[in-house]
Amino acid sequence: MQKEMSEFVQERIKIEEEIAKNLAKLSQNSLAAQEEGSPGEGWVQVKNSLAGEAEVHLRLSTKLHREIKKPLMNFHEDFKKDMKKCDHHITDLRKQLSSHYALPGQSKWFEEMVTTTLQLERLEVERVEMIQQHLCQYTQLQHETNMFHQSTLQPIDQLLQKVDPVKDRELWVREHKTGNICSVDVEIYT
Repeated sequence: MQKEMSEFVQERIKIEEEIAKNLAKLSQNSLAAQEEGSPGEGWVQVKNSLAGEAEVHLRLSTKLHREIKKPLMNFHEDFKKDMKKCDHHITDLRKQLSSHYALPGQSKWFEEMVTTTLQLERLEVERVEMIQQHLCQYTQLQHETNMFHQSTLQPIDQLLQKVDPVKDRELWVREHKTGNICSVDVEIYT
């Protein structure tokens, strides 16, 4: 289970890194860079938010690796070693039982078997707690990422609420001196 979870998280890490790379590339795109006025300000904010979002995805991939994948794999390796020790010990105890079944050493065997079984139960509890801990960490990292996404959208929403087509038209007319000729004075030739 831990190994498969680790593989799952590794796939998520790859996806997050790819998203980060693509968002960073998109934030550098020059499309609509000539937009002026309040829509231009909103557009710049959109592109800037992409760069920030790319950074968040990159940080998420790093945290997933450091805080979930690596500990799961380390736990998996340690767990395998502990299980192997227990398995060998149980095998030895079974051999002892078969060779000493009728002897008084049976009570010692029983004590060792109970101790080993308790050790196996402890290992299983640790394994389940480890899974729970890392699934909780996974969801916490998702919450942090989602909160960042919300925080990047707020400035965009605020700028978009301020878009004023009339003011932008007036700004365009002033900057480009396009209002010198009134449309009523323009002669149209057919």
